[in-house]
Amino acid sequence: MQPYGFVGTGELTAAVVEGLSAGSPAPPPVFLSPRNQRIAHDLAARFPNVTACGSNQEVLDRATAVVIAVRPQITRDVLEELTFRPDHVVVSAVAAVSLAELRDHVAPAERIVRAIPLPTASRRASCTALYPDDPVARTLFESVGEVVVPENETTLATFSAATATFAAHLDQLATIAAWMAAHGVRAEDANAYVAHVFGELGNTLREAGVPDHIGHGLDAVLTRLTQ
Repeated sequence: MQPYGFVGTGELTAAVVEGLSAGSPAPPPVFLSPRNQRIAHDLAARFPNVTACGSNQEVLDRATAVVIAVRPQITRDVLEELTFRPDHVVVSAVAAVSLAELRDHVAPAERIVRAIPLPTASRRASCTALYPDDPVARTLFESVGEVVVPENETTLATFSAATATFAAHLDQLATIAAWMAAHGVRAEDANAYVAHVFGELGNTLREAGVPDHIGHGLDAVLTRLTQ
């Protein structure tokens, strides 16, 4: 079974690892870096397939598919401290770091993918944009939801810009649905109800001209991501 390694253990990593592990009869081996020991050790305590490693390099030594999920401003420093193998599949969940930039820092690894998983991966309900398509990356993210592959890396930046605006909104919706489920509502009913209510709210905002303001904001985010 394909072992997965994660360099960077923030909330996004936690969501993907939970989606891979919770309720699965045969979850894959997962190796986590110690960058956030609280999250890493919590996941390792909850799921027997998860191991909290002592270093980022240990993650690479024990996994073939490696997900990079650190902050953009420290990505270069983190990668330069690591030794990659030719057989590594490197999946970057870092916004605004291009394939060309990644290639310079992960050689001799050649299979490099950029991906934008969503926090809903914890419920296996993510819709992950990735580019280029790769069978290992696709298998990983299809395990926690759906996959969409844009035509090119430039188009992927459009997905990234959109994600930047609604990640917190998705987290809010998931929290509301989870709260309803904890109070006796079936999970599927809670999700459907929350989606309906906020969908109707969207219609009201549309009538008030909010989409124009959102469009201008998205243009500004996309400019920052592609400069």
